[in-house]
Amino acid sequence: QVQLVESGGGSVQAGGSLRLSCAASGLTFSTYAMGWFRQAPGKEREFLGGISWGTGTTYYVDSVKGRFTISRDRSKNTVYLQMNSLKPEDTAVYYCAAKWGVYTDSRTDYKYWGQGTQVTVSS
Repeated sequence: QVQLVESGGGSVQAGGSLRLSCAASGLTFSTYAMGWFRQAPGKEREFLGGISWGTGTTYYVDSVKGRFTISRDRSKNTVYLQMNSLKPEDTAVYYCAAKWGVYTDSRTDYKYWGQGTQVTVSS
């Protein structure tokens, strides 16, 4: 049984930082890719970036490039999203997700999802 459990969300002032964690179990990790998404109220769920579990290769969309960093700790089966220089427009529910093979930017490609964690950035 695949399970993704996120943690680390919360409230922060603009310019601050948060680190989200996604603890995974039940996957054949070397064959999976992990993605981070977010969904703000009234908006579509958007892809932020991904990481190949096996190689550690990462990808980011332009809106978060240079501010967000995705990493993984294979010994803990955990993927992280380090978020720096946060802005009020980063306020959303953040999700991690897993898919077989390489990461993509389409939410429909991801089979497994975490429960989401709220991030609120105040100005």
